Amino acid sequence: MSRESRKFNVPDELANLYDFTNSLDVRHFTYHGVQHEQDDELKGSRELAAWMTERELLRAGTRITPEAFATALRLRTDFRAYLQCDPSERRKNRRVTGALNEALKPFPLVVETGSAGRLTLQSARDDALAGLSVVVAEFYNGSADGTLDRLKMCAAEECRRVFFDRSKPATRRWCMSTLCGNRMKTRAYRERRRAVG
Repeated sequence: MSRESRKFNVPDELANLYDFTNSLDVRHFTYHGVQHEQDDELKGSRELAAWMTERELLRAGTRITPEAFATALRLRTDFRAYLQCDPSERRKNRRVTGALNEALKPFPLVVETGSAGRLTLQSARDDALAGLSVVVAEFYNGSADGTLDRLKMCAAEECRRVFFDRSKPATRRWCMSTLCGNRMKTRAYRERRRAVG
């Protein structure tokens, strides 16, 4: 679990998925006169290895090949596309689910009995990307228990940060109402004023 996932109270069961999808930062707005810098934590195989190691998802001495890196980026892209859809529309969007199904194929999971007799999903892979199967398992478990519906992408075009919706009715649209919500409401107000005047 990262500082970011702790800061925003993301459940442990979705923390790696949250971190993985937010490893790409496409925010491009100005806040208090400062332009936000876009970034990608996974710029290359080395950075992906560091990201996975930090979360204990990579065995020591394991090397990530360029092909494995491309596979990981495709998974992230398709997770983000899925989370961008409204939760009620996610399973209906054939284009998004089809692409995601293809991205998930390299990450087969097997059911194993844990130490307390509890069933868990484990990676069927035994290579550098086996750790990303933990992220895929979080995605599956979140879908099965309904918590994945609370993982959403900010509706603000200039943000697109993934957030966990803790509101009781689960109807939040923005990662932060004080930042993105405020900006969107102000913009809508100005557009209404322009249309009237």
